[in-house]
Amino acid sequence: MTTPSPAPIASGGPGFDRPLFTTITDFAEHTRWLNDAMLWWTDVGLGIFAVLMVIGWWSARRRDDRSMALALLAPVSVVVAYLVAEVVKVIVAEPRPCRGVPTAYILEECPVASDYSFPSGHTTTAAATVAALFLLNRRLGWITTAFAVVLAFSRVYVGGHYPHDVLASAILAVPVATAVSLLLARPVTVLVARMRSSALAPLVVDTERSATPRA
Repeated sequence: MTTPSPAPIASGGPGFDRPLFTTITDFAEHTRWLNDAMLWWTDVGLGIFAVLMVIGWWSARRRDDRSMALALLAPVSVVVAYLVAEVVKVIVAEPRPCRGVPTAYILEECPVASDYSFPSGHTTTAAATVAALFLLNRRLGWITTAFAVVLAFSRVYVGGHYPHDVLASAILAVPVATAVSLLLARPVTVLVARMRSSALAPLVVDTERSATPRA
């Protein structure tokens, strides 16, 4: 079982959602059987979103040019949303909960003081992936949403972020990722059409299926 690391001396932090934060961390303290699984998920969960984007790309190989363009733009949209969140994080400079609420049950090791809390980078990545994949495939988007909700909750459960950090991440990431995908969709669709007639075709089209003669 993981033993929470001692928190450093408090250096302040937001207070309006501390009650909800401590309610969730108290829940973590009373569900220690779940601690290791949540720590594991919050560490490796981002890999799931990379896999989901690969699934989106793979399925788009059998679809039209615009679908493939949206699939290729998914990671671009996620990176842009993450970079925007990092800029906001530096501007706001909100201390992590391990410093703002040192008496809480914190599972995650406290990062350096310059690693700020608002917004959550993990949740930004997850929410941006949701937005990008919804444009491509609604079913895949809903599956991604389920994983994103669990990841966002895990960030508060382990004490890495306040609830408002993860909520703000989604509010920021969804429109940014959506805007990037939609703004770049047309030129990338043109590029995909050219790629499908070039030596790069296997990257953007299911060549085996397209080569199979129809009955």
